[in-house]
Amino acid sequence: MTDPHLRTYVIEGDHPPVPGPKTGVLLLNLGTPDDTSFWPMRRYLKEFLSDPRVIEVPKVIWTPILNLFILTTRPKKSGEAYASIWDQETNESPLRRITREQTEALAARLKVLGDNVVVDWGMRYGNPSIKSRLEALKNQGCDRILLMALYPQYAAPTTATAYDKAFDALKEMRWQPAIRTLPPYHDDPVYIDAIADSLTAHIDGLGWEPEVIISSFHGL
Repeated sequence: MTDPHLRTYVIEGDHPPVPGPKTGVLLLNLGTPDDTSFWPMRRYLKEFLSDPRVIEVPKVIWTPILNLFILTTRPKKSGEAYASIWDQETNESPLRRITREQTEALAARLKVLGDNVVVDWGMRYGNPSIKSRLEALKNQGCDRILLMALYPQYAAPTTATAYDKAFDALKEMRWQPAIRTLPPYHDDPVYIDAIADSLTAHIDGLGWEPEVIISSFHGL
């Protein structure tokens, strides 16, 4: 299978080999603490709750509240909640594991295009940072990058802040790739069918029929 949109370099004469241009696909998700203990949780919560896209309160008011009250008590409580769902086998949060597995699955699907497409992932808050993954894509020869925030519907505290972070990182880089962002796709028939198929398969595997299904649409 070949894609007419894939690009190649034509090398003339005895010119030394030049790596072919690559396209990067960067999956962006919300974020995760590195650990459930106090200080990793505090770092994660501080970054998250300092984001003006998330907390739309003037900093002169919010900063004292955040540092004097919330960040002294919330890390312990949130750490206990995270610990109850923490993946002990891989020592990571479910969101980190799922995002990594999604990236690996997408990379496998796009492998039919050869080595011209590189798939990676980053977190808006926590690690791996979006900046570090953009630099990694650059170092692999990607001169075009698709930013793919894993939120079907647009919202400023989710989609917008993920792209904000990517563009903030790009502003500090001398080298600039061509950038595209994935538009909202909550109403795309293919996405709707995929969600319906997933729900149907899960319900069929329950062995009993639920009377009510409550769905929360947030991110992937």
